[in-house]
Amino acid sequence: MAETKERTFRFLILGGGIAGVTCVEQLSAQIPSADVALITAGSHIKAVTNYKQVSKTLEEFDVEERPSSDLEEKFPNLVVIHSAVKSLNTKSHEFQKRLSKAKRIVVVGNGGIALELVFEVEGCEVIWAVKDKAIGNTFFDAGAAQFFIPSLETDKPDRSVPCKRTRYTTEEPAPGAAHTFTAERNSRRPGSSSTKQGSALGPDWHEGIVLKGTEQLSRRVSLEYQCEVERIFTPEELLHSPQQELNDEQEGSWPVYIKLTNGKTFGCDFVVSATGVVPNTEPFLHGNNFALADDGGLRVDDQMMTSEPDVYAAGDVCTACWEHSLLWQQMRLWTQARQMGWYAGRCMASHVLSEPIELDFCFELFSHITKFFNYKVVLLGKFNGQGLGPDQELLVRCTKGLEYVKVILSGGRMVGAVLIGETDLEETFENLILNQMDLTPYGEELLNPNIDIEDYFD
Repeated sequence: MAETKERTFRFLILGGGIAGVTCVEQLSAQIPSADVALITAGSHIKAVTNYKQVSKTLEEFDVEERPSSDLEEKFPNLVVIHSAVKSLNTKSHEFQKRLSKAKRIVVVGNGGIALELVFEVEGCEVIWAVKDKAIGNTFFDAGAAQFFIPSLETDKPDRSVPCKRTRYTTEEPAPGAAHTFTAERNSRRPGSSSTKQGSALGPDWHEGIVLKGTEQLSRRVSLEYQCEVERIFTPEELLHSPQQELNDEQEGSWPVYIKLTNGKTFGCDFVVSATGVVPNTEPFLHGNNFALADDGGLRVDDQMMTSEPDVYAAGDVCTACWEHSLLWQQMRLWTQARQMGWYAGRCMASHVLSEPIELDFCFELFSHITKFFNYKVVLLGKFNGQGLGPDQELLVRCTKGLEYVKVILSGGRMVGAVLIGETDLEETFENLILNQMDLTPYGEELLNPNIDIEDYFD
């Protein structure tokens, strides 16, 4: 019998996503002599590229899938171990291959992946089922969601639309609920109110993929609001359920049928579930005593330490359970995965070196840059008034097709903002939120496009 060779490492990182890879990079930079092992399910890791610090807390970067060997070449102290886990069979289940033959798909979900998928898919009818009253509920209020609606009615542009502010408008909303996009709609002021495991997809998942169906139409999206999936039928099951009425303009048999909780049933080529991130804690719970948060994540303190000695967690798997800044909240996004992984690496190195470390400044203010429907989107602080209750004031500026700016004030001070389009306001608003300057004297003039607010406050 061959003898099993055992090897020990100073640091062991589980997960080849953004948090894990960033942690490896930080540890290797701080303690180059320490042996580090990265255990990852696949042959590729997620790497941050084109990193740019936009402001104090805002950062932009791309994410690329790269061979794990690239990381080993960069850090001689690193060993990548591919664990024996089930992996996705891309030859038999590849999304692009299925979509190329599809006439209609159903997308279930209302987060970032669903938003991007619905916008990117062409040549295929899309039935989009969302559980909320408006699209993008994770990121936007109803007013911002309404700003994006016209983008689903037009052909997808080849490049980003320039979105410089030009005029001030207070267009009121058009009434309506569930609809198929066929007519122009107005902007709206906001109101007051068994899966396979792997790394999160993130905002660049569709790069290099041809998301085109078999039909000649460019885009046709039908929205079904405030509903979820009640049941999925095969054609045979539907045949034996005569009480089911199809809400279907196209005759013929479909490979799958989906019944929504609003009573409607649609046939489609396949269903895409894009319903969010679930902390993958299950592999770590057996035989251990990890403290879990209400959302199922591993509880971590302000040093990214779990309840088990010498075990740290970062990214989607963890829940930040320290006392948060009034302007920060955890969201399972790639920006926070990178920040948490970087900070966890610093904490691990500092503890080994017996050096003190304070909570990083990136946790002082929530900030996120992404792109939806080809518009730049910046989210700052309590961008949806999270936890503020009735003590908040909203200022909104909307120029249809160009920009949407929303500011949240509490006690006369800016506590959050949503910026859609090329507004050039992100750094100014970040400073106003961090400085907590009393903006009461400025009133609605704060968003007057004829005033160069960025020069005034900078």
